[in-house]
Amino acid sequence: MKVSYKKLWKLLIDKDLKRIDLKTLAGISTTTLAKLGKDEYVSMDALVKICTVLNVNFGDVMDLIEE
Repeated sequence: MKVSYKKLWKLLIDKDLKRIDLKTLAGISTTTLAKLGKDEYVSMDALVKICTVLNVNFGDVMDLIEE
């Protein structure tokens, strides 16, 4: 399975936020932000922080895609 964070990027656009804003608000690292940009796996802790700050659920920021 692959992961896609396209929903996250669309959500940020809708909320008029930039990736650096997400990094600051959620308290995630630059490395985590880079992994998100490359559709790589990130920790559940990071996803929880992102979902909490954006007030959404996991399904609102990511999709699992069969290869």
